Amino acid sequence: MAKKRKKASLAQEAAKTPNTKAPGRGTWKVMDKGSSVVAGLLAQRASSLAWRTVTGKRPPTSGRHPEVSTREAVAWAMVGGGIIELVKVGVRRGTATYWVKSTGQLPPGMKPLMRAQGDTAPSTTKEPVLAEPAPTHSSTRKVSRRSRGR
Repeated sequence: MAKKRKKASLAQEAAKTPNTKAPGRGTWKVMDKGSSVVAGLLAQRASSLAWRTVTGKRPPTSGRHPEVSTREAVAWAMVGGGIIELVKVGVRRGTATYWVKSTGQLPPGMKPLMRAQGDTAPSTTKEPVLAEPAPTHSSTRKVSRRSRGR
């Protein structure tokens, strides 16, 4: 009987305490991949609908088919590709924005953009390090003039 009360009180206590742990990298990966899949499906339908609206015909299923004119195939590639990328960018940006609003921080692996030069906030970026030029010879062994590499 005491065990049941103890379990019930632990469950109530857990329900009262807010979950302050931020979602991790795995959660972001699932959200990002899911948004990519959804964007792909939406983009295919959106490009097909746009083609039908503009031309009044069904979009070509294959650009290499002999009955499809070159002009039509190129136009389909341009319209379809542009719309697909626009939809993907929109959906994936929306996912990232939702993440920021939900967690209050950027998604894992995403770095803040550089600030404008007028901002006085300290920058977290490092100064670029100048590298030494690569040697022009295939061998870095030093050869004296007298031996001439013998």
